[in-house]
Amino acid sequence: MRLGHYPLIIDPIVYKKSLTKVLMDRGSGLNILYIDTLDAMRIPQSELCLASSPFHRVILGAQPYPLEQINLPATFGSQANFRSEVLTFEVVDFLGSYHAILGQPCYTKFMAIPNYTYLKLKMLGPNGVITMSSAFSHTFACDREHYKLATAVVNSSKLPWLGESLALVVPDCNKPTSSTAFCLLEETKAVGIDPTNSTKMVLIGT
Repeated sequence: MRLGHYPLIIDPIVYKKSLTKVLMDRGSGLNILYIDTLDAMRIPQSELCLASSPFHRVILGAQPYPLEQINLPATFGSQANFRSEVLTFEVVDFLGSYHAILGQPCYTKFMAIPNYTYLKLKMLGPNGVITMSSAFSHTFACDREHYKLATAVVNSSKLPWLGESLALVVPDCNKPTSSTAFCLLEETKAVGIDPTNSTKMVLIGT
């Protein structure tokens, strides 16, 4: 067991649902909610408000646009000692192995402290310290699921924009529709990896 190498997965209550696969990512500047999770929570998309800007570092050379934003209450702890705050989520329309990702805005609002050795998250509650824990077996299973999904997405023929990017440079990128979650950036270029086959290309950062 490689202590400190597993993601911190917890199960807060968001809105009225207990989400069992929420990734705590203190390196992320956003709180992300997947559209499938939103639908499973039975929250109508009419409740969303417009999101103005994309974000980066999901896939090299692409910037995903959130569909829109939504403010939802998130609750940590037990019935005897809990704390709730309203968080702003970026709702995204692409596949994810988690129900949601909570980043720096969540850590800041709850003043939460993670411990990746023991996979625990602590914060101050009305009746003392709230401790949220994750089982190593559950975390390992989520990590493997995420790896398989990420590998499948990168290699998938379902990303038409990736193939198109090898043939042309997109001079301008307007906000995509809900059916297109990613938009190419100009700070990448396509490089051939097989002199005998011009279709075998790879995207690299410039």
